[in-house]
Amino acid sequence: MGVGKTGDFIHSVRVFEASNLQPFTDNPIGRFVNMGIYLSTPKTEKFSDDGENDRLRYGLSSMQGWRATMEDAHAAFPDLDPSTSFFGVYDGHGGKVVAKFCAKYLHQQMLRNEAYSAGEIGTSVQKAFFRMDEMMRGQRGWRELAVLGDKINKFTGMIEGLIWSPRGSDSNDHVDEWAFEEGPHSDFAGPTSGSTACVAIIRNYQLIVANAGDSRCVISRKAYNLSRDHKPDLEVEKDRILKAGGFIHAGRVNGSLNLARAIGIACQASNWSILFMNNYAWCLAPSTAGGEGCDNMTMVLVQFKKPIQSPPSV
Repeated sequence: MGVGKTGDFIHSVRVFEASNLQPFTDNPIGRFVNMGIYLSTPKTEKFSDDGENDRLRYGLSSMQGWRATMEDAHAAFPDLDPSTSFFGVYDGHGGKVVAKFCAKYLHQQMLRNEAYSAGEIGTSVQKAFFRMDEMMRGQRGWRELAVLGDKINKFTGMIEGLIWSPRGSDSNDHVDEWAFEEGPHSDFAGPTSGSTACVAIIRNYQLIVANAGDSRCVISRKAYNLSRDHKPDLEVEKDRILKAGGFIHAGRVNGSLNLARAIGIACQASNWSILFMNNYAWCLAPSTAGGEGCDNMTMVLVQFKKPIQSPPSV
């Protein structure tokens, strides 16, 4: 994800990282699908979109490339509410369903959290990250993942001879209450695939970035990195994985996943959190007074428009 030249628009950036993902300690052979299947020639057809409002303009494009399947998903809501824009990139591994699930529901859960109404964007996005793993469990989680994975007909509810009547709406602007459901998959522990998540929220003169995995967010004025790849071979990640009883082989956690942190993967992701002590901030623009203010391929580029009036000093 790229964030365009800021001009005088953005005063500060806050970045939140998903941390403390504990690797599973049992033998992973057979528990993960192959995450490295490639085509003999790349699929270069692209899906592209663009839009704008009075604060910013954006463009996005995604391409399957050499991968056997398209496992990326994205979300672009320039007017999430009258003062807030939301953009997200989700890179699935082991399948597309978790990435599609996050693209459909993560921003909804941020919106419905009471911290969001109180203006605490960092807290609300933190809780939304946690909520993804919670929602993908049980009968309801199983059914939603089956629909997103094209394993179930969302209109008839038919899957492998089982009839199940979908509830709620698939609309992105509908905040689902996510009521508990009884059913044959009530004990479903969650998906064995997963996804990165890199989201950028713009509200007034602040840019908030949250990240899990190795999808990236960069601001282009001086190429500030707004996210950090969570790779197993980094010393801080390697130390944490080994202390948790895992191992690293060929750059992969327990010989399987090439990410140290992610959303989904039920046997691995039960103990991660987004810690505020791990967030950091940069001042991107001085105040008007002159003082200091505080695999598949998917790209979202956001360009900020200068405000009509100078922003308030901070």
